[in-house]
Amino acid sequence: MKFSCEKALLQTAITTAGRAVSPKSSIAALEGILIQAKGDALTLTGYNLETGIQTTLSAEVSEGGSLVLPARLFGDIVRKFPDDVVVFHSEGNTVHLTCGLSKFHIMATDPREFPDLPAVDDNNGFHIPQSTLRAMIGQTIFAVATSESRPIHTGALFEAEGDSLTVVAVDGYRLALRREKLTSRCGANAFSFVVPGAALAEVERICQDCDETVSVTPGQRHILFQMGQTMLISRRLEGEFLNYRQTIPRENPIRVEVDTKALQASIDRVSLIINEKLKSPLRCRFEDGVLSITSKTAVGEAFDQCPIQGDGRDLEIGFNNRYLMDAVKIAPADTVRMELSTPTSPCILLPTEGEENFLYMVLPVRLKA
Repeated sequence: MKFSCEKALLQTAITTAGRAVSPKSSIAALEGILIQAKGDALTLTGYNLETGIQTTLSAEVSEGGSLVLPARLFGDIVRKFPDDVVVFHSEGNTVHLTCGLSKFHIMATDPREFPDLPAVDDNNGFHIPQSTLRAMIGQTIFAVATSESRPIHTGALFEAEGDSLTVVAVDGYRLALRREKLTSRCGANAFSFVVPGAALAEVERICQDCDETVSVTPGQRHILFQMGQTMLISRRLEGEFLNYRQTIPRENPIRVEVDTKALQASIDRVSLIINEKLKSPLRCRFEDGVLSITSKTAVGEAFDQCPIQGDGRDLEIGFNNRYLMDAVKIAPADTVRMELSTPTSPCILLPTEGEENFLYMVLPVRLKA
């Protein structure tokens, strides 16, 4: 195999495919990147048996072929190369890498030891702008569960119905929901699937802030995300996801509106005396036109106020400062409506006007008298 290509392009491709490489595996080939040269293109693949990432770049290919190189070493070599054209030439299992005045000779692995990526073939699927999907993932992934007690909740639920896509994440303490219009979809029936949080984090990284679309195809056991020249395949999580529609209370008597940046700043200030060792809930009192927030730890006490529109009826309720901050910080709106009921009922955050394209629910913390 023999090819040459720009160092910057090759480095980007190695970084992208390398995110799906196993650091340690009983299959040695999975600790490497599969390199395939054909025509005028170079394809790099990383696969850890859970998630596979394949990306293609332009190259001048003199001799086609395929082999597997150790991902970390290959990446380090190319990253340290000068900004020039990388020339790649293999003889048997020996690979010669040249760039400028730098030369390396390293050993490769037989590509037949690299498992094939799963095939995804299904009639369902949809297209959505990369920037939109990236935002939807970024604004829900924080609520994906990290505990394995309910494995299905370590991923986010995707629901395609009509011309809209809904993404939901829940971890037992909070819920995040985002809804947007689809560019197009295949099939008339509604469908849903759950994508592991780790795979979604990679999709978010690969997606660009552009209007080019992502093609999402759910298969029987895997999901395929196609973003330009890069493809990500992830296994589906199986199980019964929380029935979120029944979980979210909407008949809430208390409704107030608040500026998200102002509320974020107040939470941030009052949280200064809270840390992992000194845990304490935020004590929030919703009054007429003002929200008073206090915290108290062994270090001392903190107090702040944030203007609100509406009457909170003197409701006093406690929240984990980080959970409330995550929801407020990520909400894609300048102002939000907070819906509340009792000191033991969840707080709902919604857009103040327009379509309900996001909803965040935060469960309260019991306050000591």
